[in-house]
Amino acid sequence: MDARHARDRGESEAMDIQPIIVTAVCFTFFLAGFIKGIVGFGLPTVGIGLLGLFMTPVEAALILVVPTLVTNVWQLAAGPNLKPLLRRLGSMLLATAVVTYATAGLLARDTTGRATTALGAALIVYAVIGLAAVQFSVPRRAEPWLSPIMGGLTGLVAGATGVFSIPGIPYMQALGLDKEDLVQALGLSFTVSMVALAAGLAREGAFHASVGLVSFIALGPALAGMYLGQWVRLRVRPAVFQLCFFVALLALGAYLALRTLI
Repeated sequence: MDARHARDRGESEAMDIQPIIVTAVCFTFFLAGFIKGIVGFGLPTVGIGLLGLFMTPVEAALILVVPTLVTNVWQLAAGPNLKPLLRRLGSMLLATAVVTYATAGLLARDTTGRATTALGAALIVYAVIGLAAVQFSVPRRAEPWLSPIMGGLTGLVAGATGVFSIPGIPYMQALGLDKEDLVQALGLSFTVSMVALAAGLAREGAFHASVGLVSFIALGPALAGMYLGQWVRLRVRPAVFQLCFFVALLALGAYLALRTLI
């Protein structure tokens, strides 16, 4: 399908902006921002997972564009070591961007429900890795060849499901980065992934005005939730919250995966 036909299809399938949809989107992004404020990640994963309950994954991914970009640019800009991280993670980020852009059509053109099933499977894998709390370690000498592989796999998952956490997050955690560098690296990776996914979906003609408007509306609740989550982080144990987060994510992933199979 060429870009013109995809664009025509996107315009014909523009989201009907109903008050209940806007309310659900605002609640979803407030919750996703709240989780990100506490644990430092999870906004795109939670956002696309919950939105996948009542819209297609490609619509959910498009709504994610503005809140994800703003919150992650904020996150990466706040860190102290952007240039060293760019040098160290450059090959991974490049591979993620190229593969995400190249495979975004998998998400944009899906009409069979496979994208929802794949999204559920990705959330299950992400949750299981988080619950297992397995400590991986990557030797520095392996990074030159392993980083582009991990980046490419992350891009493939992103292009097919809209989730750009697997295997990128576990891999970056295995690099032995300190806390501040890891938070900044996650913000950097998510920003690159979101830009590449947005560009790929635009190439497929998936953007339309209604989804863009909802994406801008979602920014406010996401920022408010993130601010509240950062306030709560100082008063609760993040480890307990992470356990609840991964359990809930596992249940959500299982529901999305099974819903299209049963």
